[in-house]
Amino acid sequence: MNLEFIFKIIDKEEWQKAKQSGIYNGSDKDKKDGYIHFSEEDQVPETLKKYYQNKENLILLKVNAFKLEHLLWEQASNGDMYPHLYSPLDVKNIEQEFELPLDENGTHKLPEILKKYQFTRPR
Repeated sequence: MNLEFIFKIIDKEEWQKAKQSGIYNGSDKDKKDGYIHFSEEDQVPETLKKYYQNKENLILLKVNAFKLEHLLWEQASNGDMYPHLYSPLDVKNIEQEFELPLDENGTHKLPEILKKYQFTRPR
């Protein structure tokens, strides 16, 4: 478990708007739930599979969790602990951004830093 960095999957258009304003207030789902959803590095593939299967134009943000106030790890319905941010995200806390292209099977290709977690499908 790496507590220093957490990850946010975001639509490319939403990310462009956030970069222009300097603040990200969350997706529609985030706003509905009252916090911004994040994943730890090993949770990213499952989050992609569960919520973003075959979805194009996604960006993965690597965020420095140590710089965030109002960040809590909370238990989800599957029993795992997930980071939730109860405030807007200042884009200055983004360490890196990665495109998440789809492969021929509709699975997102993870950036090199997360390759060890890449799902592989049997042929």
